[in-house]
Amino acid sequence: MIKPYNFKAAAVAAALSYSLAAQADGWPTWEPETAAVPFAFSTDSMGFSVGVAGVLKGAGQPQAALLGAGLVTDKGTWMTYLGASNYTLGNGSRWLFGAELYAAEFKQFDYFLGDATRNDSVADDATVADAEEGQYRLSARYILPVGAAETQGLRAALRPNRPVSGNAPWNSGVTSIEFRPFYQSREFSNLEAGSVPGFSEAESVWGLETRADWDNRNNSRNPTTGSRSQFSVTYAPGSSDHASWWKWELNQSWFWDLGALGELLDQQVLAFNVYTGDTPSWNSQETVDGQEAFRRPPAYAGIRLGGLYRLRSFQSGRFVDRSALSYSMEYRVLPDWQPLEDWPVFEWYDVPWWQWVAFVDVGRVAGEYDLRELHQDMQWSAGGAIRFQVEGVVVRTEMAWGSEDSLFRVMINQPF
Repeated sequence: MIKPYNFKAAAVAAALSYSLAAQADGWPTWEPETAAVPFAFSTDSMGFSVGVAGVLKGAGQPQAALLGAGLVTDKGTWMTYLGASNYTLGNGSRWLFGAELYAAEFKQFDYFLGDATRNDSVADDATVADAEEGQYRLSARYILPVGAAETQGLRAALRPNRPVSGNAPWNSGVTSIEFRPFYQSREFSNLEAGSVPGFSEAESVWGLETRADWDNRNNSRNPTTGSRSQFSVTYAPGSSDHASWWKWELNQSWFWDLGALGELLDQQVLAFNVYTGDTPSWNSQETVDGQEAFRRPPAYAGIRLGGLYRLRSFQSGRFVDRSALSYSMEYRVLPDWQPLEDWPVFEWYDVPWWQWVAFVDVGRVAGEYDLRELHQDMQWSAGGAIRFQVEGVVVRTEMAWGSEDSLFRVMINQPF
């Protein structure tokens, strides 16, 4: 089955994933391209769905892109997305700007709320509800003048291939600081107030996420060596209906090249990711409208597991609590046999490689940031995937089984 957050994340990823042709001076040429793809699918949760997605590369600037997508279903659910990425102030600038606008309305959809998001909850705890959701985000990313960007500037951040020349930010990779102001909302039309214990009941929040990123991978589409480190702090100020809160998240990935295997496999890679996060304000209080309230985020903006990147056999936001920890390991291979360019439909596109993947995920959420507790009674997912690069974009199809459910997804980009 396909969940709504798959659609949103696919649109985000596609907007950020496209190939750039380089001029003699290293700056991409301006060759605007447009493409539109209709799609249709059917799931138990959403019903029969039809939609269309379109992209404009070189939208006003050679390295920029616009992407829009939308769908409607026979159950009355609808979703829309518009994204803009990689806009800059000029060739000498080190800033990249973007925006994401997402809005949706879901009818009779399964939500996990309150105690149903805890690590010991079960699938039957789901609540069927109607809800309107929105997420609006701006981004301003500054590329620091160290590592590969010391001499190459923005070009280092835009190129998909980059040598790993060291093991520190000052001598290798691309290091950036990103500021991401956001507004996020979720409003139920058929649930009573007070039905989501343990979390803020605010129907909307706004705030700022500040992210530090050191990307030391040799390839952004199919890394074989290197690492990527991301650390973010999110702060949401209080208002008349909710207290302020803040959280931190750490995402770390490593990649090891295991070499070829005779004439059978051209490439073998072991990829490992660890994610953890906490909400330090969770048990502190502040006065809101004359009453004491815990400084906790609403569930849709909190520390979450499940979905496209972590515990992939569970739907997005299946587990939510104060803190979380998860591990993912993948064994990725490129078979020597690659027939896709001779298959119908695929023959219309540039498909330089396909990849077979086996993966396993483990993780859990907890009410305290306690590493001992976070390593006990962990949830798990395991599965396989086939991924391929089409016109510079990595498409992944994967099947995941787990301790509670199984899930099939079609998605854009590597999970890490």
